Amino acid sequence: MLPKANRLVKKKDFQTVFKRGKNIKNHFLYFKVLKNNLKKSRFGFVVSKKVSSKANQRNKVKRRLRSVVLSNLKEVKEPVDVIIIASPGIVKKKFSDIQDTITKIFRDI
Repeated sequence: MLPKANRLVKKKDFQTVFKRGKNIKNHFLYFKVLKNNLKKSRFGFVVSKKVSSKANQRNKVKRRLRSVVLSNLKEVKEPVDVIIIASPGIVKKKFSDIQDTITKIFRDI
């Protein structure tokens, strides 16, 4: 589980990142990235019903995303706020594909 300091939870923070964040798009993931003035990077996750109508599948996707982000926290050099939005194709992807994609994006950030 992500430490509390690395979670993006407030609605106001989500809105700020959505309005001013830089877009990075991949085949099955969409990233909104915005620099912050804090000491740590914060992450938020959005998995809508378009991904799957079943809650257990959406939660599985969120757990996978959190796990990959936790293992790659050191890859992000500057403190940023990141919202990761899952696209409908992610349910069929392997964990290793998700991991490779997020690792590559974090190196670019």
